[in-house]
Amino acid sequence: METIISKKILSTYDQLEKDSLDLHTLFEFVGGNAPVEREAVLDAVADLAQRGLLREESADFYSRTESGRLAVASPREVTMYTREGCHLCDQAKSAMAPLLSEYGAKLREVDIDDDPVLFERYTDDVPVIFIGGHLFAQHRIDPVLLRERLEETKSS
Repeated sequence: METIISKKILSTYDQLEKDSLDLHTLFEFVGGNAPVEREAVLDAVADLAQRGLLREESADFYSRTESGRLAVASPREVTMYTREGCHLCDQAKSAMAPLLSEYGAKLREVDIDDDPVLFERYTDDVPVIFIGGHLFAQHRIDPVLLRERLEETKSS
Protein backbone atom coordinates (compact mmCIF):
# COMPACT_ATOMS: atom_id res chain seq x y z
CA MET A 1 0.00 0.00 0.00
CA GLU A 2 1.30 3.40 -0.96
CA THR A 3 1.64 6.17 1.60
CA ILE A 4 -0.20 9.42 0.98
CA ILE A 5 3.00 11.21 0.02
CA SER A 6 4.03 8.37 -2.31
CA LYS A 7 0.62 8.47 -4.03
CA LYS A 8 0.94 12.24 -4.41
CA ILE A 9 4.37 11.83 -6.00
CA LEU A 10 3.18 9.15 -8.42
CA SER A 11 0.02 11.14 -9.28
CA THR A 12 1.94 14.36 -9.94
CA TYR A 13 3.21 12.90 -13.23
CA ASP A 14 -0.41 12.66 -14.47
CA GLN A 15 -1.38 16.01 -12.97
CA LEU A 16 1.45 17.80 -14.79
CA GLU A 17 1.34 15.48 -17.83
CA LYS A 18 5.10 14.95 -17.61
CA ASP A 19 7.28 11.88 -18.11
CA SER A 20 10.10 13.24 -15.96
CA LEU A 21 10.07 15.53 -12.91
CA ASP A 22 12.80 17.11 -10.86
CA LEU A 23 12.92 17.12 -7.09
CA HIS A 24 12.16 20.85 -6.90
CA THR A 25 8.87 20.28 -8.75
CA LEU A 26 8.03 17.41 -6.40
CA PHE A 27 8.79 19.62 -3.39
CA GLU A 28 6.46 22.28 -4.78
CA PHE A 29 3.55 20.00 -5.69
CA VAL A 30 3.85 17.28 -3.04
CA GLY A 31 5.59 18.57 0.02
CA GLY A 32 6.77 22.03 0.66
CA ASN A 33 9.95 23.90 1.33
CA ALA A 34 10.23 23.35 5.06
CA PRO A 35 13.17 21.03 5.78
CA VAL A 36 10.97 18.33 7.33
CA GLU A 37 8.64 18.36 4.28
CA ARG A 38 11.55 18.22 1.85
CA GLU A 39 13.03 15.31 3.82
CA ALA A 40 9.70 13.42 3.63
CA VAL A 41 9.61 13.88 -0.16
CA LEU A 42 13.24 12.76 -0.50
CA ASP A 43 12.57 9.67 1.64
CA ALA A 44 9.47 8.79 -0.39
CA VAL A 45 11.31 9.28 -3.71
CA ALA A 46 14.15 7.05 -2.52
CA ASP A 47 11.66 4.39 -1.41
CA LEU A 48 9.73 4.56 -4.71
CA ALA A 49 12.97 4.29 -6.69
CA GLN A 50 14.12 1.32 -4.61
CA ARG A 51 10.78 -0.39 -5.23
CA GLY A 52 10.98 0.22 -8.99
CA LEU A 53 8.11 2.71 -9.16
CA LEU A 54 10.39 5.61 -10.06
CA ARG A 55 13.57 5.58 -12.11
CA GLU A 56 16.36 8.11 -11.66
CA GLU A 57 16.99 9.75 -15.02
CA SER A 58 19.77 12.14 -14.03
CA ALA A 59 20.74 14.24 -11.05
CA ASP A 60 17.49 15.26 -9.34
CA PHE A 61 15.24 14.06 -12.22
CA TYR A 62 12.99 11.02 -11.93
CA SER A 63 10.59 9.32 -14.29
CA ARG A 64 7.72 7.12 -13.25
CA THR A 65 7.95 3.50 -14.33
CA GLU A 66 5.01 1.63 -15.74
CA SER A 67 4.63 -0.10 -12.37
CA GLY A 68 4.50 3.34 -10.78
CA ARG A 69 1.77 4.42 -13.18
CA LEU A 70 -0.28 1.30 -12.45
CA ALA A 71 0.06 1.90 -8.70
CA VAL A 72 -2.14 5.01 -9.04
CA ALA A 73 -4.21 4.06 -12.10
CA SER A 74 -7.90 4.84 -11.91
CA PRO A 75 -10.32 1.90 -11.82
CA ARG A 76 -11.70 3.33 -15.08
CA GLU A 77 -8.31 2.98 -16.77
CA VAL A 78 -7.69 -0.25 -18.64
CA THR A 79 -4.10 -0.95 -19.64
CA MET A 80 -3.27 -3.47 -22.34
CA TYR A 81 0.33 -4.54 -22.77
CA THR A 82 0.73 -5.44 -26.40
CA ARG A 83 3.15 -5.58 -29.30
CA GLU A 84 2.93 -4.99 -33.01
CA GLY A 85 1.54 -7.92 -34.98
CA CYS A 86 -0.12 -9.59 -31.99
CA HIS A 87 -3.37 -11.16 -33.25
CA LEU A 88 -4.53 -12.02 -29.71
CA CYS A 89 -4.05 -8.34 -28.81
CA ASP A 90 -6.19 -7.28 -31.76
CA GLN A 91 -8.90 -9.75 -30.73
CA ALA A 92 -8.83 -8.57 -27.11
CA LYS A 93 -9.02 -4.92 -28.15
CA SER A 94 -11.99 -5.61 -30.43
CA ALA A 95 -13.79 -7.54 -27.69
CA MET A 96 -13.14 -4.82 -25.11
CA ALA A 97 -13.98 -1.76 -27.22
CA PRO A 98 -17.78 -1.80 -26.90
CA LEU A 99 -17.65 -2.50 -23.16
CA LEU A 100 -15.07 0.20 -22.51
CA SER A 101 -17.23 2.66 -24.41
CA GLU A 102 -20.38 1.57 -22.55
CA TYR A 103 -18.73 2.05 -19.14
CA GLY A 104 -16.72 5.16 -20.00
CA ALA A 105 -13.41 3.40 -19.37
CA LYS A 106 -10.23 4.53 -21.09
CA LEU A 107 -7.89 2.09 -22.86
CA ARG A 108 -4.16 2.69 -22.68
CA GLU A 109 -2.09 0.50 -24.99
CA VAL A 110 1.56 0.00 -24.09
CA ASP A 111 3.96 -1.70 -26.51
CA ILE A 112 6.19 -3.96 -24.42
CA ASP A 113 8.92 -3.84 -27.04
CA ASP A 114 9.52 -0.17 -26.12
CA ASP A 115 10.35 -0.92 -22.46
CA PRO A 116 13.04 -3.46 -21.49
CA VAL A 117 11.36 -4.23 -18.14
CA LEU A 118 7.98 -4.88 -19.76
CA PHE A 119 9.61 -6.86 -22.54
CA GLU A 120 11.29 -9.13 -19.99
CA ARG A 121 8.14 -9.43 -17.89
CA TYR A 122 5.54 -10.04 -20.63
CA THR A 123 7.34 -11.15 -23.81
CA ASP A 124 5.50 -14.50 -24.00
CA ASP A 125 2.23 -13.32 -22.45
CA VAL A 126 0.70 -10.50 -24.49
CA PRO A 127 -1.88 -9.27 -24.30
CA VAL A 128 -1.78 -8.59 -20.58
CA ILE A 129 -4.67 -6.49 -19.35
CA PHE A 130 -4.98 -4.51 -16.13
CA ILE A 131 -8.06 -2.75 -14.83
CA GLY A 132 -6.79 0.08 -12.67
CA GLY A 133 -3.78 -1.45 -10.96
CA HIS A 134 -5.14 -4.99 -10.92
CA LEU A 135 -4.29 -7.77 -13.34
CA PHE A 136 -7.41 -8.79 -15.21
CA ALA A 137 -6.34 -11.17 -17.99
CA GLN A 138 -3.58 -12.57 -20.14
CA HIS A 139 -3.82 -13.90 -23.70
CA ARG A 140 -7.63 -13.84 -23.98
CA ILE A 141 -10.42 -11.98 -22.23
CA ASP A 142 -13.81 -13.13 -21.02
CA PRO A 143 -16.28 -10.37 -22.03
CA VAL A 144 -18.76 -11.43 -19.32
CA LEU A 145 -16.10 -11.13 -16.62
CA LEU A 146 -14.92 -7.82 -18.10
CA ARG A 147 -18.47 -6.47 -17.89
CA GLU A 148 -18.67 -7.57 -14.24
CA ARG A 149 -15.37 -5.86 -13.38
CA LEU A 150 -16.35 -2.66 -15.15
CA GLU A 151 -19.72 -2.73 -13.39
CA GLU A 152 -17.88 -2.99 -10.06
CA THR A 153 -15.87 0.14 -10.91
CA LYS A 154 -19.05 2.18 -11.33
CA SER A 155 -19.34 2.41 -7.57
CA SER A 156 -15.61 3.20 -7.10
